[in-house]
Amino acid sequence: MLEINSGVMDSSVKTLLSYATSSTKVKAEYEKYFSLPNFKLYGMAVDEKFFACIGIEFLEKDVCEIRHLSVSSEIRGQNIGSEMIDFICRFYPFHQIIAETDQQAVEFYRKYGFSISSLGEKYPGVERFRCVYQVKR
Repeated sequence: MLEINSGVMDSSVKTLLSYATSSTKVKAEYEKYFSLPNFKLYGMAVDEKFFACIGIEFLEKDVCEIRHLSVSSEIRGQNIGSEMIDFICRFYPFHQIIAETDQQAVEFYRKYGFSISSLGEKYPGVERFRCVYQVKR
């Protein structure tokens, strides 16, 4: 895993972030990772092209929120998302990791071991879910 902290957004990172947020918000979301001290963005790359990324926000000293978790569509289903969460659990002393997601990704979080609760229709026609993981130490 590599920390992504360049002020210039790589095109592969831009594509990955667009999977996790609307294309109109990608630039603003990316800027948080290098301008705010409580945001970190990590990625996995081959030949300097990123194929996966995870962005976190430090909420409290032992709690973080996954803001973005994206894997290139060609290689999904190969446990790369789980490996990125494993990295965060090993690298930081968090006791709890939270995430908010949609119907499309909620089973990924459930399979990893997050407890899931519905937030209802946060946007018209779109049910959102709160996912909470208690890190085992």
